[in-house]
Amino acid sequence: MNLFTLKIVVAAIGIGLATGISAYTFVYAKGYSYLSNDPSSCANCHIMEEQYSGWLKGSHRSVATCNDCHTPEGFVAKYATKASNGFWHSYYFTTDSFHEPIQIGKTNLEITEQACRSCHLPMVESITVSSGQEHSEEISCVRCHRGVGHAK
Repeated sequence: MNLFTLKIVVAAIGIGLATGISAYTFVYAKGYSYLSNDPSSCANCHIMEEQYSGWLKGSHRSVATCNDCHTPEGFVAKYATKASNGFWHSYYFTTDSFHEPIQIGKTNLEITEQACRSCHLPMVESITVSSGQEHSEEISCVRCHRGVGHAK
């Protein structure tokens, strides 16, 4: 076997292993459920049980699912965010390097803030226009209403 053929065989084995491990992990972790709009899929991982339980008791249960508040509008943006979050959640859980209790990151906080502003536009507009601070960090839905979607 020449060197070129050996490199191809080694690369094929590497790609095959990576694909097999990825597929196994996707099935084992119920990755397919995250493609849905079912809030119970967010509780597949024990770290999210408190948030899911809180959502079940919260005021937004009848009007919003996890995706409504935690993914941006638009097909591509929504699934790009879900893919990114899925990758990083898997990474942090696999390496056991996540913060407990779980905390929302800067990008996801911005997405959630935008969702609040979008759904509650008439109220938000009257508050931000009267204060003269339309997109200020001083006026943050999430900062003052952090527990609304996930009641304790």
